[in-house]
Order: sequence, then structure tokens, then C-alpha cells
Amino acid sequence: VFGFSKLDVMFGFTDAEHVLHRFEDAVKPGVRFVRAVVTAIDPIAKVVTTDAGTFDADILVVALGADLHPEMTPGLLEGGHEFYTVPGAFALRDVLHEFEGGRVLVGVTSTPFKCPPAPSETTLLVNDFLQERGLREHSEVSLVMPLPLPIPPSPQASEAILAAFEHRGITWRPNSLVRALDPARKVAVLSDGGELPYDLFLGVPIHRAPTVVVDAGLTEDGWIPVDPLTLQTRFPGVYAVGDVTSVGTPKAGVFAEGQASVVASAIIATVHNAEPDAAYDGHGICYMEFGGQQIAKIDVTFQSGSRPVGWMEGPDIELAADKSTFGSDRIQRWFGRTWTGVDV
Repeated sequence: VFGFSKLDVMFGFTDAEHVLHRFEDAVKPGVRFVRAVVTAIDPIAKVVTTDAGTFDADILVVALGADLHPEMTPGLLEGGHEFYTVPGAFALRDVLHEFEGGRVLVGVTSTPFKCPPAPSETTLLVNDFLQERGLREHSEVSLVMPLPLPIPPSPQASEAILAAFEHRGITWRPNSLVRALDPARKVAVLSDGGELPYDLFLGVPIHRAPTVVVDAGLTEDGWIPVDPLTLQTRFPGVYAVGDVTSVGTPKAGVFAEGQASVVASAIIATVHNAEPDAAYDGHGICYMEFGGQQIAKIDVTFQSGSRPVGWMEGPDIELAADKSTFGSDRIQRWFGRTWTGVDV
């Protein structure tokens, strides 16, 4: 499931079955696909143990992502909802449709977290959702984030988002986290000691590297450190890509895609006894919904040793076609199927 597809289902733009893509459909000739749970990794011997057997490797690529733990935030499971897991986002479709208005609080519970624009995007879509149903006038919408700006690498994008918040009467609370929920009192307890009341809480859950990665001795400070240009770990012949790393880019699929391309080039070069020459440039783009069918395109680059830079195009309606093509091109290339992001 693409990240933005979770919001499409959550807000009723499409149905769940339409956005599910099966790994079996991505298998290319010469590739063996094994559906299994990884139970141990030996990065020195390059041996991976699973519930379907043990696999020896000459080159090992760890791409196990970040695990999400809503249960680690006190009160979240009992008194709120999260929209980052697939089940959580899909379940919220019914929750939102049954909501009759009130205080909506979108909150981040820890750092780092996937797709930094997503909390702002969700907040704007909640506002739009309430407006369309005639509920906005007697509702409040707030966002709590640990960042000083919605998208720090792009002042332009942050300015546009904050202007959208102000125009829509959305409360923006930066530099803070939601540490706990008190379901009995219906309040969120913040890291700065404050409290915010809510009727509907939509949370970004705590992220952690998978336990099997930690137990393998691959992590430092919670994530796998890698060379920022080659994605190599400190273990020879072992690479890591995506959310499981601390490479310095946001945890988002578009960055994992760029990292995977660099590692694939390195593997091809190694097989041909050539020197790998591909280097990761830290570049990625994402599309952000502003509501009212307005979409922005955000382009950012995180180069090693340099300050991140970013710019934004839009928001406007015309960028909806760009967003659709961004998704459909990848589904066609990876899964061999024709697909459009929204089908209602």
C-alpha cells in the first residue's frame, strides 16, 4: 500500500482493495520470492534465518522498514486512533464517517517519523472532510508536531502550509510531542507539560527499528548507520535501505526508492567485477493534499554535509494528474498492472 493511498481510503476517496498491491506480482524472471518472517540476521556471516528456512548470501540488503508501536504511547489504543498503519488508517474511514463534530487533534508521539508532511496533510484533509459535511463550524482542528516548521527543509512549503492553517482556523502547535492520552478526561498530555482536550485523536505512533535488526547488532542509536553515499553498513557486503536506516533523509518511500537504485547499481557492478560508481544524492519528491482537490508538489534534497534544500510547486488542481502518474508509473513498473490512485 502506497503511503498516500492510506489517506485515500481513510477519507473515502477509494476503497481498500483498490490500493493493495501484492508482492507476488512484482516477481521478475530469475527472482525467487519467499514469504517468511525474518527471525535472525548474522551480518558477519551474511546469513538470514526465517520461519521458512535459512538463507546464505554473498551480498545482503536489509530493508525491513520501521515498526510502528501505538501501544507504547499511554492511552493511545484506549482513547485515540492512529493513521500510519494500514489497519489503523483503513479503520478510520468508518470512524470519520460516524464523527458528528467536535475537537479533532492530530498529534505526533515521537521522532523520527515517516513522511514528515503527512500530519499536516491529514490535518488539512480533516478540515476539508468536516467542511463538506457541514460540521466545521462547531468543530476545532489542531496539530501538534515536534518540528519548528511543518517542512523545515522547505521554508516555501512551510509558509504555504502555515498560511493554509491560518486561513482555515487550524491551530498549529510546533516543537511539542503528544506523550500520552488520558481517555477518561479526553485530554492529550504534551511533552512541554501542557494539555489539549480532544473528542477525536489521530496520532502518529512511535517508530522503532525491528527487534531482529537490533538483536543482530546492526543499529546505533536505534537505527542502522550507513555510508550516506553508498548505503553500505559497517559490515562488508551488507547494505541497508529505507526507513530502517539513519542515512539522514526522511523516512519515506521515495527516498527508499532512490537508495535501492544505488544499491542495485553497486550489486550489478560487483557481479561484473567493476567498481561501483553510483552515489546516493538524497533527492526526493512528494505530493501533499491541501483539501479542495488542491495538491502541492514538494521537492527536497538532503546531501551529505550540506544543508537540506527544498521547493514547492502549487498547490493547485492541475497537479492531481502528476500525483496520479507518480503512483501509476511505479505500479506499472513494479507490479505490471495498470492502476490509478483513486477509484470511487
